[in-house]
Amino acid sequence: MPRRVTRKWRPPLAFVLGGTLAAVFFLPIIGIAYFRVAGGILGWAETSWMIAWMAFVATAVLGYLLWRLVLQPVRALTAYAQSEGEAEVPEHFGTPEFSDLGQAVIGMTSTLRGREAVLRSYADHVTHELKSPLTVIRGAAELLDDPGLPDADRARMLGNIGEAVGRMEALLDSQRALARAQEPMPPGECMLSEVLADHDVVLPRDGTVPLPHEVMDLVATHLIGNARAHGASAVTFDLHSDRLRVSDDGPGISDGNRDRVFDPFFTTRREDGGTGMGLPIVRRMLQAQGAEIVLRDGAGAVFEIRF
Repeated sequence: MPRRVTRKWRPPLAFVLGGTLAAVFFLPIIGIAYFRVAGGILGWAETSWMIAWMAFVATAVLGYLLWRLVLQPVRALTAYAQSEGEAEVPEHFGTPEFSDLGQAVIGMTSTLRGREAVLRSYADHVTHELKSPLTVIRGAAELLDDPGLPDADRARMLGNIGEAVGRMEALLDSQRALARAQEPMPPGECMLSEVLADHDVVLPRDGTVPLPHEVMDLVATHLIGNARAHGASAVTFDLHSDRLRVSDDGPGISDGNRDRVFDPFFTTRREDGGTGMGLPIVRRMLQAQGAEIVLRDGAGAVFEIRF
């Protein structure tokens, strides 16, 4: 999740700009009025020096405020944007308006970097994942070119081609689903019991989840399906104020696989048709909504969604 910008009290940008314009407008008027009132008491030279010092002090104060509250935040935000998110995130951005702008830029940068990482990961894995079914198709095609191939072998080769094509279609469908999971969706909320009404799960506590119904339904479907596929008979959704804990009574996740469960295309059910894209899709959908999912310790597989 993108780091939140610390919000410190600063005068609004409208107040800063309004004060600057007011000073520019009223300083000459004050000077003229002072000449009229006190010019004969102090003399023209003393009065001119006094007004000049007042203008200098006012200009210095306004210049510092503009530098501190406007120029410095703009430079910090520009440096962060030009570094494509590699530079250190500033703790705060001057006025509230610049803080909101900074948070928006940080969020956008995090989203773009996440999409870039997904594309890079897909490019790294897709060649390996598609190479196996392509090898099967190429080998089967070469064997089928033999006119003396027995009918039983020919049928087996055709079956291998069908399975390889099905594997490739499943991988491409999962990649399309992952791309759709990254598309921005309007925020929303839903009642957890309504989302889980069609699923056979345990729900100790019900409540409102700060996710759109469609997103929560897809997340629940993936997590429940993944648990069932690995032998779990009971899945529990335990809702707290700021998190949702999803656990099952299955065999759990081995220590060697815990760091890889969210990697695209990683699966322990390759022979059963698993594509290894379920959890990456869940993670990307939640990140698009400003939430995150982590793996926790416990009996069976335990995932925690933080809102």
